[in-house]
Amino acid sequence: MAISHKFKQAIEIDGRIIGADMSPYIIAELSGNHGGSLEHALKLIDIAAKTGVDALKIQTYKPDTITLNHDGPEFIVKEKLWQGRTLYDLYQEAHTPWEWHEALFNRAKEKNITLFSSPFDKTAIDLLEDLSCPAYKIASFELTDIGLIQYAASTGKPIIMSTGMATLDEIKEAVTAVTDAGGNQLVVLHCISGYPTPISDCNLMTLLDLKTQLGVPVGLSDHSLADTAAITATALGACVIEKHFKLQGDTTSVDAAFSLDEEQFSLLVHRVRDTHACLGSPNYRLAKSEQDNAPFRRSLYVAENVKKGELFTEKNVRSVRPGLGLHPRHLQELIGKPANQTLTKGTPMKLEYVTQ
Repeated sequence: MAISHKFKQAIEIDGRIIGADMSPYIIAELSGNHGGSLEHALKLIDIAAKTGVDALKIQTYKPDTITLNHDGPEFIVKEKLWQGRTLYDLYQEAHTPWEWHEALFNRAKEKNITLFSSPFDKTAIDLLEDLSCPAYKIASFELTDIGLIQYAASTGKPIIMSTGMATLDEIKEAVTAVTDAGGNQLVVLHCISGYPTPISDCNLMTLLDLKTQLGVPVGLSDHSLADTAAITATALGACVIEKHFKLQGDTTSVDAAFSLDEEQFSLLVHRVRDTHACLGSPNYRLAKSEQDNAPFRRSLYVAENVKKGELFTEKNVRSVRPGLGLHPRHLQELIGKPANQTLTKGTPMKLEYVTQ
């Protein structure tokens, strides 16, 4: 499937430009780490605002809008983190109650941090539109829900889309769904839906291929346990970094096992910002920090006392530091020629000292 349409190479959420060589837009994913407590959810917003992240993201669904209340084998998680739990039970615990949403959006506004959400059905988008949600995130598991993507894109809001488990053709179909609904602001996040994701599974070079294949800004939704993937993705040009966020000391919330706490997230933000600052742009001018050292580059100096008429040799003229004499490229021009005046050791060499 070919991608023929064009997207904006930078999107805007709450006045923040994303892409266009800007520092990555860092999202703290709240998910189910509120632990069923509105107080904890509000506290997470307060703490996130202190870490320097650009945005906090929640998830908007009800157990009945995301799965069936059924205990058949296909509705039971078979292994790893949530082994033995029914999907309905898991989502009952993890969901963010809809009656909390207004309070969460209000708190985010008070703290001057952007809050947006991953909707999981059309009714969730309707709720979020009433709350002036500034953008929508399509979760990896919903990438194949073309109707959901089109409904979200039809709002005209920026779309951020994760690609965990998807084939390239599925990703292209989802991207096409955005434009079919009139959307032109899209960021696609490379994602591995492993909880947690081993570093060896990250395959971050996919970022570069996604950008080439799709012609959209790209980023990373990261479920690994450290910040290595986020930093590496930044170096590869990711314009969005998303990672799960939890309260300090939380070990029991549904996503706590692969989430970062306040201290870890603050460090992540610092390292991502530093990594982006390191990249800069192609530049061969003298950096400001180099200016004091520029005089100590090599140049040609008189290395031994030289009498008038004495021939210059590689022994009495040498390339040394500092750089106040002739450029070293002139050394062979001097060798074997006589000095036209007496020179003392340590004199910066000049062409005018040479008898031509």
